[in-house]
Amino acid sequence: MTDTTTETYVMPKLEVGDKAPLFKAKNQNGDLIDIQQILESGQQVLLIFYPGDDTPGCTKQLCGIRDVYSEYKKLGVQVFGVNHADEKSHEKFISKYTFQFDILVDTNKEIAKLYGAMKKFFANYVIKRGAFLIGTDGVIQYRYWGQQDNEEIIELIKKTR
Repeated sequence: MTDTTTETYVMPKLEVGDKAPLFKAKNQNGDLIDIQQILESGQQVLLIFYPGDDTPGCTKQLCGIRDVYSEYKKLGVQVFGVNHADEKSHEKFISKYTFQFDILVDTNKEIAKLYGAMKKFFANYVIKRGAFLIGTDGVIQYRYWGQQDNEEIIELIKKTR
């Protein structure tokens, strides 16, 4: 079945230097995460968009974050995966690969739409792999489509401190 709500939606073209869309969403435990509140607390936010829980490419992408997570935490960055699967799927994915970060539930792909992280895959629209680093001022500091380079992001954060 085609997701017709996305077909008529015009994807934003967010760039580095643009204000990031702020939102609230539930994580894998059902807790409400407020991005604005996190930024106001003095932490940066790294959003990692990915197409599917427990798929080869997505597992590699999120395990890359897991492997350097302590560095992100030390630098005051809250990391969130973003995917359209439900809480149970995210919880299982996190448990299987021991991710130390939350995955946000985006079942209606609303967050992905806000960030333009959607692509057409055959007849359906899916979440596009990508990363956004948001500074404490709410401005996008890094945007990358595809498999993010964690070392590049970490170096950028260190340079801008």
